[in-house]
Amino acid sequence: MTDDRSNQPADPTGVPEQVRLRGKVRMKHRGPVLLRGDQVDSSTTDQRLLDSADPADWLHTDPWRVMRIQSEFVEGFGALAELGPAVSVFGSARTPVDSEEYRAGVRIGHALVEAGYAVITGGGPGAMESANRGAYEAGGTSVGLGIELPFEQGLNDYIHLGLNFRYFFVRKTMFVKYSQGFIVLPGGFGTLDELFEALTLVQTHKVTKFPVILFGTEYWSGLLDWVKNTLIAEGKASPGDLELIQCTDSVEEAVKILEVSRTNGHPQPAHSPE
Repeated sequence: MTDDRSNQPADPTGVPEQVRLRGKVRMKHRGPVLLRGDQVDSSTTDQRLLDSADPADWLHTDPWRVMRIQSEFVEGFGALAELGPAVSVFGSARTPVDSEEYRAGVRIGHALVEAGYAVITGGGPGAMESANRGAYEAGGTSVGLGIELPFEQGLNDYIHLGLNFRYFFVRKTMFVKYSQGFIVLPGGFGTLDELFEALTLVQTHKVTKFPVILFGTEYWSGLLDWVKNTLIAEGKASPGDLELIQCTDSVEEAVKILEVSRTNGHPQPAHSPE
C-alpha cells in the first residue's frame, strides 16, 4: 500500500490537503462509494444534511436522503447480524504505533478474542488499528466501521469485515446495537463523543448490561475527578452515575468486567434520570 503525502503542492481546487493520496491520486470514500481524482469533493454527506442553506431544501432533497439513510441501516444490520458477541474499542486515531497505548490496544484486542468476542472499532489508524490488530493476530473477527470525513482516513489493514458509513448516527447505532460493552482507550473529541453517548444510553436505561470501561487511569483520572467534583457536586449528575464507569490499567480486569456483566448484568442507576 502506498500513501505518498510528502511535498504535495497546494491544490487550487480547494479540496482538503488531508485527502489521502495513493500513488499521488486523490482518494476518498463516501459510504460504499470510492472517489478518486477530480471526483473528490470537499464536503461530506453529514455536512450537507445538517448544513442546508435553504430552509426549503428538504422539499427537494431530504426524502431521497431518508432512502439513503434507510439503506445504510439495512446494509449495516445485514452485515453485522450474525457477528456474535462483540466489544467496541475506541481511542485516538493519533496514537503512535510505537506507544504504550498502541501496545495496550493490541493486548486488549487479543484478550477479547481469547474471551470469545469479536472486536469492533472505528476502523481507522492509531488506537483503533491496535485493537483490530490484536484481534486479527489472535485469529478472531476484526470489524471496522468507517465514516466519511473531509480528510480520507481509510480502513486499517487488520480488518476482516469493514463498512464505510456516510452518517455518524447510523454508525453509532451499529456500535451500540452489536456490542456487549465499550472499552475506551485514551482519545480526543470523537472518543469522548462515543463515551458520553454510551453513558447517556445506560443512564437513561436505553441499553442494559452494557459496561463502559476506561482504560488508562492516569489519562482518565482528570475527567473522573471533574465528574465527581463538579457534575455530581453541583447536582448535575447523581453519585450513582459514577458506578456506570469503570477504570483500569489491567487488560485482564477489563475482560473480567465484561464477563461479569455478561453473566450477572451491569449496575443501572438507582434513580430516574432527569
